[in-house]
Amino acid sequence: SHDMHLLSLVADRLWLVKDGGVAPYLDDLDSYRAMLLGEGTDRPKAEKPARPKASREQVLALKAEVRKCEQRVEKLEDMREKLAAKLADPALYEDDRKGDRDVWNRKYAEVMDGLDRAEALWMKSVEALENAES
Repeated sequence: SHDMHLLSLVADRLWLVKDGGVAPYLDDLDSYRAMLLGEGTDRPKAEKPARPKASREQVLALKAEVRKCEQRVEKLEDMREKLAAKLADPALYEDDRKGDRDVWNRKYAEVMDGLDRAEALWMKSVEALENAES
């Protein structure tokens, strides 16, 4: 708790939660406060290394990559819709068209696999752009 006065009134035992463990704290609240204040001066805060700002050209290249990935995803989604429409045709499921059905199913599976990869690349490029702009 942040209220040391309340703790001193109601607590008969203190527990120290530190470094991923819990142990009974044997000293009083004043020594606990001193320990906390001493920790702040013992360990200097680690500074984040300064990340160099992305150049304008790098940002433009990343934006172009995002657009290219978006276009690829759109193209694959169009292909998926066309293949789904083809697979929805009841005539394709007649006994004499089994070979055609297998071909269209394989093509659909390939497009879905390509779409998964394209979406992953798109997400990666969007993340890279966001990191460069921040």
